[in-house]
Amino acid sequence: MKTRIADITGRIRERSAASRRDYLARIDALAQRPPGTERMGCANVAHAFAAMPGDQRLRIVAERAPNLAVVTAYNDMLSAHQPYESYPALIRDEAQRRGATVQVAGGVPAMCDGVTQGLPGMEMSLFSRDTIAMATAIALTHDVFDGALLLGICDKIVPGLLIGALHFGHLPCVFVPAGPMSSGLSNNDKAKVREQHAQGLVGRDQLMQAEQAAYHGAGTCTFYGTANSNQMLLEAMGLHVPGAAFVHPHDALREGLTREAVGTVLSLTKAQRYTPIGRLVDERVIVNAMVALLATGGSTNHLIHWVAVARAAGIHIDWTDFAELSAEVPLLARVYPNGSADVNQFQAAGGTGFVLRELIDSGCVHADVATVASGGLAAYGQVPRQEEAGLRWHSLPADSADTSVVRPAAAPFSASGGLKLLTGNLGRSVIKVSAVPEDRHVVEAPAIVFDSQEGLQRAFKAGELERDFIAVVRFQGPRANGMPELHKLTPPLAVLQGKGFKVALVTDGRMSGASGKVPAAIHVSPEALAGGPLARVRTGDRIRLDAVQGQLDVLIDDAQWAARSVQVIDPAHAVDNAHGLGRELFGGMRRNVTSAEEGAITWL
Repeated sequence: MKTRIADITGRIRERSAASRRDYLARIDALAQRPPGTERMGCANVAHAFAAMPGDQRLRIVAERAPNLAVVTAYNDMLSAHQPYESYPALIRDEAQRRGATVQVAGGVPAMCDGVTQGLPGMEMSLFSRDTIAMATAIALTHDVFDGALLLGICDKIVPGLLIGALHFGHLPCVFVPAGPMSSGLSNNDKAKVREQHAQGLVGRDQLMQAEQAAYHGAGTCTFYGTANSNQMLLEAMGLHVPGAAFVHPHDALREGLTREAVGTVLSLTKAQRYTPIGRLVDERVIVNAMVALLATGGSTNHLIHWVAVARAAGIHIDWTDFAELSAEVPLLARVYPNGSADVNQFQAAGGTGFVLRELIDSGCVHADVATVASGGLAAYGQVPRQEEAGLRWHSLPADSADTSVVRPAAAPFSASGGLKLLTGNLGRSVIKVSAVPEDRHVVEAPAIVFDSQEGLQRAFKAGELERDFIAVVRFQGPRANGMPELHKLTPPLAVLQGKGFKVALVTDGRMSGASGKVPAAIHVSPEALAGGPLARVRTGDRIRLDAVQGQLDVLIDDAQWAARSVQVIDPAHAVDNAHGLGRELFGGMRRNVTSAEEGAITWL
């Protein structure tokens, strides 16, 4: 184990000692209760199993067979979640074969950020995570389950399911993925068409053809955004059947992995191997997830989500922890937008198994943690295959199948991870540098201030941005409007950067796991609506974004800066942020949410 990574883990353990101790005491007390059918009233039990066939009711009540919950994020709006339609029947069949029973305990909402990008619905996206966590709790609160299978893949869905499950930390839990869609139009070609459309060089028809060629079937989007980063992190945490993340939904191996998930969670309910999720997810496992994120240049969204996930288990992490880990973790993968490959090419080159084996062998992760697999974390450095005798796991070749996509720790793409912390008189923020050209890691230019993403887009279309500048897009934080992703700003800024202008983005909003080649200081905390420094910036102020030294500053005399008044959000914007398309229902979340660095948590 690398000494520095061990030290950071120890610091997290010490910082979290009291809250972790209290958390474990609570889940241990719940785990020691008699089974639900024994401690509940007869009417309660009858209601719980009334819809089950009689032989299954007998199995639960008289034979005390394990009863598994399925919490599903199925809907057919999300391509990644559409395959889950058939999973309950498959899981139920496998459970019956193993002498257990299954109930779909509940469904959780699941929205697609790709559908809502740049639209009002995106303002509910971040808050959907905590809504999903609460829906998971509602599903499990019937309290008649011995374990749970959690069906979810995409951006806020996995963190929400995990947060909800950790609040039922006395239950063994296994996540069940469904895999990525097959490769279509390459991500690079898709990005080029978007940039051409932003310049007016191609029409809507051509853009529509390109987008539909890229997003064309069941499964996750094939770029390495938040959804696929989720799957990498779950593998690193040992919460999947090993190697399950990136197998295509229609591959024959997928059914075997899903059936294996049933056997895996049942094995965790047995006394000799009983491992509830709250015990499994300790500070070492959280660090392993952080390391896997950094080693693969994953989504910036997880600097928010995993702070909240850790907090749900009584563990406190912050962006300084991420930054210091990043200095110790080599970058082992280049998957779009950090490279040209998609996740299918990543899988073919060695995928999660290759990365985790390299991280274990180089001492970057805690290899001694418990996982849902009996073989521990080492099992996640192997690859599954469906054979005549059933599922078998095999060692990967020593070498990467494609060194342009995945590399060994001894010869990484970079000696450090793909994320950096920026600090200065503009607050604390993060930047994803793995996709940004090195000559753009430092940008110094005058600010142009916008209070909405639409304002920047209008200025671009009017030809007002043909120069060096740093766009400050503020009042986009959790309290202001739910902290939407601002991915629609990528094409115009990329066009300007392609013309040779020095451009960058500074915002208290998000830029998603698809953050690309334009330098973007995002998640600036405290946010402008809370009186953060971005509320003091004026158009024309010179700003320096330095991802090498980790600095984000407005270059103004300290006394003058301190004397600056704080701008407030336009009343019309404030009204718009709070109304229409369901935004009224999230008013309490906007009022109570913590800062981005504190996980944008609404339940505290």
